[in-house]
Amino acid sequence: MSETTATLFIDGQWVASSDGGTRTVTCPADGSTVGVVSEATAADTEKAIAAARRAFDEGSWSATPAARRGDLLLKVADALVERKDEFARAEALDTGKRLVEAEGDMDDIANCFRHFGKIADQHPGRIVDAGDPTVISQVVYEPVGVCGMITPWNFPLLQASWKIAPALAAGDTFVLKPAELTPHTAILIMDVLDKLGLPAGVGNLVLGAGAEAGAPLSSHPDVDLVSFTGGLVTGRTIAAAAAPTVKKVALELGGKNPNVVFADADFDAAVDNALNAGFLDSGLVCSAGTRLIIQDSIKEKFVDELVRRAEGIVLGGPFDENAESGPLISEAHRAKVTDYVRRGVEAGATLRCGGNWGGEELAAGCFYRPTVLDNCTIDNPAVVEEGFGPVITVETFSTEAEAVAIANHTEYGLAGAVWTTDRGTAHRVSRALRHGTIWINDYHPYVPQAEWGGFKASGNGRELGITGLEEYREAKHIYENTEPAETGWFPKK
Repeated sequence: MSETTATLFIDGQWVASSDGGTRTVTCPADGSTVGVVSEATAADTEKAIAAARRAFDEGSWSATPAARRGDLLLKVADALVERKDEFARAEALDTGKRLVEAEGDMDDIANCFRHFGKIADQHPGRIVDAGDPTVISQVVYEPVGVCGMITPWNFPLLQASWKIAPALAAGDTFVLKPAELTPHTAILIMDVLDKLGLPAGVGNLVLGAGAEAGAPLSSHPDVDLVSFTGGLVTGRTIAAAAAPTVKKVALELGGKNPNVVFADADFDAAVDNALNAGFLDSGLVCSAGTRLIIQDSIKEKFVDELVRRAEGIVLGGPFDENAESGPLISEAHRAKVTDYVRRGVEAGATLRCGGNWGGEELAAGCFYRPTVLDNCTIDNPAVVEEGFGPVITVETFSTEAEAVAIANHTEYGLAGAVWTTDRGTAHRVSRALRHGTIWINDYHPYVPQAEWGGFKASGNGRELGITGLEEYREAKHIYENTEPAETGWFPKK
């Protein structure tokens, strides 16, 4: 991938790290080297923040008409379509995910830029009735300022696009810090923005570990908003670091997502989608349906079929045409998943399949077999904790009320699903579930026109939709008296 280590993009220039630091990026499917990139220091990030601050204060981008900002985003979408093969290959190599999955991600990313490009100038503000014909009262929306963006390794460019596109649509400037393990599509998207003429300093990229390269984005007083997608522990750290400067904070912190199946559901469709919910992208999805909550009367038959099909899933690397699922991101993450499954079994769960690394033919990669943990209770650590791997836990219920109570028994609240042929049941349960996205008789699809985000410990704020644009804007009230006069409140003396 990278021919050079000048892979930081600061103030319109590709530069190396100030201390010459580099990182070798490897593919988790086989350990092969993908590229060598610059490893930013905190000083590099502070330099990028200064560039973004200067660019915003000078107004070269925020003063650009919103329609023109939208036009640039539409051109980004076109560039992603034109360079889809290049972007998808880079994403597949960094993450180890199958090429077809990376190609699907590129389609979603183009759609995200297209969505925000279209709505950039559609919500300029509103006139407020002040109850006085001599008063013009209006609410206008202005860019929030400098945005710090910290993104994860599971959907590297998709999660970045959910932040970059609305920020640029709103007129903000930004500093992007992607996950250190998966930097290459972030480099490519900055190349696209640069070639399309984004003014210097408006978009900046720093690469490296969060503790060094990412930390200033949360604490620096010149950053007006920090948006983070990742784990709960890191999210709490970011929120605490941002508190002294009282900057806006948007957090998407994962979930422990219930997939509720009633006995009257379409059996074959529900089984197939349960596999998709838990094992798509190797379970490395914050909205993965890893909690299968199934009505007791069909539980045995359902889980038997789920296990049978899970055991047949073929693992392999990005370019293995026979592969149906890929590796985890690293050896360290696989160790966490291994320990997570071990503790679940020790707490009483029955290991029905998986729970191992996948055989000698996969020894060079970070693979982990699709795993089903049966007979789980709500206090089992495998049910309580976000395992972030290809692991489905099974719980049972008998009544609708019990299903809702079990599904809501989590500190998270990102997503969930309900499977039933009874529309009344479907809509009662979907309204009762305390999760930000609910699917009825489906799992995983989303559209950029609809908001995405969670309740409770799954975070705050929303991405996508109209609200995803509002996160990157500030509302200002302008009250104009067209016939100024003395108030007479204080008498003349």
